Amino acid sequence: MLVDTQPATHQHAPAAPEVRDAWVNAQLIGVLMDHLGPTVLASAVFVPVLAMLMYGEVWTPGLALWVLAMLAMLGFRYHLIGLYRLRHDSVEGPQRQQFIDRYRWTWPAAAVLWSVPVALSYLQADFITQFACALLVLGQGLLTLNAYSAYLPVYRTYTHGLAGSVLVGLLVGAFLHMHQPDVVRSTAIFMLLLLSFWFLLLMAGARLHQVHRSSFELQFSNQELIDSLTLQTRASLRAVSTKNRFLASAAHDLRQPVHALSLYADWLASEPEMARDIAPRILQSTRAINELFDSLFDLTRIDAGNYKVRLQHVEVQKLFADLRLQFEPVASGKQLQLRTRAHPITLWSDPVVLRRILGNLVSNALRHTQRGGVLIALRQRKDMVVFEVWDSGVGIAREHQQAIFQEFFRVSQHQGTEDSLGLGLTIVSKLAALMGYQLALQSEANRGSVFRVMLPAYTQQAPGEQPQPTIIQASAA
Repeated sequence: MLVDTQPATHQHAPAAPEVRDAWVNAQLIGVLMDHLGPTVLASAVFVPVLAMLMYGEVWTPGLALWVLAMLAMLGFRYHLIGLYRLRHDSVEGPQRQQFIDRYRWTWPAAAVLWSVPVALSYLQADFITQFACALLVLGQGLLTLNAYSAYLPVYRTYTHGLAGSVLVGLLVGAFLHMHQPDVVRSTAIFMLLLLSFWFLLLMAGARLHQVHRSSFELQFSNQELIDSLTLQTRASLRAVSTKNRFLASAAHDLRQPVHALSLYADWLASEPEMARDIAPRILQSTRAINELFDSLFDLTRIDAGNYKVRLQHVEVQKLFADLRLQFEPVASGKQLQLRTRAHPITLWSDPVVLRRILGNLVSNALRHTQRGGVLIALRQRKDMVVFEVWDSGVGIAREHQQAIFQEFFRVSQHQGTEDSLGLGLTIVSKLAALMGYQLALQSEANRGSVFRVMLPAYTQQAPGEQPQPTIIQASAA
């Protein structure tokens, strides 16, 4: 099993424009459906009033068909309201858009039905009835200005359907009554007023829609800001908690060697003749303190962005020879084999960083291995160069394979192994991330582990003229 240990970036990036637009459209559709109920109720009041006004003055079968069609449309739209409340009111996803796309035809259909009274009464009923029908129909248009303008596509289709069908009704009525005097003049005047009203409805609807949209876009931006501040606050609290735990653990690890050093110093002061026995213990405590301080300084420099990376040619075989020279005494002291395996290859990297990464991995492997040995190897793959550190030690259980890269984490089940400060693998993880390398782990409890450091293939260098070293100032995360 491979465990990717590259740290994730938890920056709260602004949402993509399409995400914002989808959310805003969902809210606008919600406003549209919230206003549909009052318009259906108002229509249910207007229909009988218009029917009574036109009864006896217009074509009766046509009036009856209109009333039935309007009642059917009102019933269907009332059903739509219930369907929306049941399935989509509490959901702000694409379901709302799908719902409105499916039933958008009902708005222009209702608008066409509302134009029928004008066509029935024009030049047929008396002037008062014609005026009342026109006033109620225009009032219906004004009523829907606020109700439907939240969602502009629906509002435009409704307005075009209402005004366009009224215009057709006027033209049909004028054609059927061409024998009456001043038909052309009066029809032209009504058409001019209708076109002006049509234009004003479209302009006002666009303005109101922009107000609705701007309001929801501002709400979305505010929510994004709140979410970002919440994430930053949580990150700050986590950082404070981590720093407190870090300092507490560092103080705990420092206390032991410092206390031991104090005891050895007192012992040496009281019994100088024991210097030969006490000196190695003092050196061991001093090395432990230096190791901890070096690790703390490394972590501080990396986190603060003060770690300088010096890119240059690195000969892998020389690097492995240095590692063997450094760790061979430790391996021999534990009767372990330390082996290296690599083809002659030159990499473009920072030799200090590479030695620090591999050295920490080898040190960790030797610390937790009691029999067998440790192998340092280099493998060349198609798209990367992979350093591997194998050991036959205690292994790492699956549940600990992510946590071991945290500061001061030590597996409590690793009894009988040498004490460690719990910072070596943390430094490995941070340095690998700093260099853009991938870090992976494969391990099995009581069977051993293998750590892999994967470098991109372009870090390989062909033999040739040596370029000047490149120095990069690492920035803080």
